[in-house]
Amino acid sequence: MSQLVARTALRALLVRVGGNCNIVVMPVSAASVVKSSEEITKQPMRIHGFGDFEIESKHVQGNFNLKWRRMSSAMENKDENKEENPTVETVKKGQNGGDSVAVPSYWGIEKAKMKITRKDGSDWPWNSFKPWETYHADLSIDLKKHHVPKNIADKIAYWTVKLLRIPTDMFFQRRYGCRAMMLETVAAVPGMVGGMLLHLKSIRRFEHSGGWIKALLEEAENERMHLMTMMELVKPVWHERLLVMLVQGVFFNCFFICYVVSPRLAHRIVGYLEEEAIHSYTEFLKDIDDGKIENVAAPAIAIDYWRLPKDAKLKDVVTVIRADEAHHRDVNHFASDIRNQGKELREAPAPIGYH
Repeated sequence: MSQLVARTALRALLVRVGGNCNIVVMPVSAASVVKSSEEITKQPMRIHGFGDFEIESKHVQGNFNLKWRRMSSAMENKDENKEENPTVETVKKGQNGGDSVAVPSYWGIEKAKMKITRKDGSDWPWNSFKPWETYHADLSIDLKKHHVPKNIADKIAYWTVKLLRIPTDMFFQRRYGCRAMMLETVAAVPGMVGGMLLHLKSIRRFEHSGGWIKALLEEAENERMHLMTMMELVKPVWHERLLVMLVQGVFFNCFFICYVVSPRLAHRIVGYLEEEAIHSYTEFLKDIDDGKIENVAAPAIAIDYWRLPKDAKLKDVVTVIRADEAHHRDVNHFASDIRNQGKELREAPAPIGYH
């Protein structure tokens, strides 16, 4: 009689819930089926699936022990769609990131992002660099240092750079804002190429780089920040943008081949390029002092990156950039000297954080 009651209750439950269900009934004896109302209240029926929930005794007619698993295809599809279409949050970016964009939060990246503020409590607006990556430029560095060419490789590097300066002078003349912008699009290439090739060499030979990968990538990032700063001051026209694309494409491939063939020559070329950069920024400062170029307010990105005073001017920005170029000059001439001695870069400590 109790088995008949159990079957009747199962049919009633199926009709009430609906859908396709796989039901597992635990075989029990007639004695164990009949339970007191207190036991049923203490141990309600549990459904296992996408979320456990309890069914009280009022949902069934008769007393019986039942375990069932609901495998509704509709619920599966709903959960799959949930994963494929994660919730979207709007992330507002500052001046460095453009307009607000929708970022998927399914992976938890944005939720895990810490809130960064300035010392005055205002939000940190830059995604491209963090406060601990900013620094005070070392303005005491000697700007007049020059590596005198000593061998054939040095002379090739020196005269290559001098020849490259001729078309640059003809095109830009004394438009040092545009000149600096073009210079930085080229200057940011060598560090990236050198760091990339040393990275590949390190993992290919299973050996450390001595910190030179990080040092060269720091140089590339620093040069890129120079460009981001200049972009706030100089708005290139279409033909200048086209020239940047052509020059960058040609220079990247030429420098890549040069570094593969002779890292010593490649670093020497960069050292001389930085010497020319120092000269260009010195002329830039002269025109500012002479009033030929307006000494406008420094961009916000420059103030935060170099920790400049809030009332900093263009002259302050050009001064710290020139100091950076002097440091890059020293690093690359140093790297070339190491190679000149027949040693690998990893054999000498890399000047990480040398600004």
